Amino acid sequence: MNAQKRHDIFARLQAENPHPTTELNWSTPFELLAAVLLSAQATDVGVNKATAKLYPVANTPQAIIDLGIDELKRHIQTIGLFNTKAENLMKTCHLLVNQHGSEVPQTRKELEALPGVGRKTANVILNTAFGQPTIAVDTHIFRVSNRTGIAKGKDVVEVEQKLLRHIPKAFKQDAHHWLILHGRYTCIARKPRCGSCIIEDLCDYKEKTELG
Repeated sequence: MNAQKRHDIFARLQAENPHPTTELNWSTPFELLAAVLLSAQATDVGVNKATAKLYPVANTPQAIIDLGIDELKRHIQTIGLFNTKAENLMKTCHLLVNQHGSEVPQTRKELEALPGVGRKTANVILNTAFGQPTIAVDTHIFRVSNRTGIAKGKDVVEVEQKLLRHIPKAFKQDAHHWLILHGRYTCIARKPRCGSCIIEDLCDYKEKTELG
């Protein structure tokens, strides 16, 4: 795929959705961090239901610590893998209080040192909470990038590096959200909705479906 095609793809995605954002509900960097930690192998809808009950009770690192692990688990028990996620979130809260003054750090190295936080989660926080032009390659972005030809790669790191290299600067800040939403609702896994896709004519996918 050439540079002009990539530019046109993101220009169309921007025109359709000028201000994309995560579908997770949050109002502070810590709320976003907690929500992303809870979202692994879970839907954003499911996480939002849990945090809607949790955050009015505890939405800071110290408040989570004060809540205690058993109560934390009770509040998020509707989410898959809630036991492990509760343990990681609690450990993260202790580190934030003890090492970061209860603030969410703004560097990848410090974020990835937190329990349960990997490269993808760190990229989400850096991009969405702190406005850095990072791209968190999840299953949706990996699929869309390879299928469309925007950035082909054998693993998420390769795709991330190619996206950062090839996406025009003007679109980098929001590219993460456009690609996730496109993969979630249009370029879906089993049968992409090519007929209703606004970038169908720019996409390199050879097995396009006729119906949207």
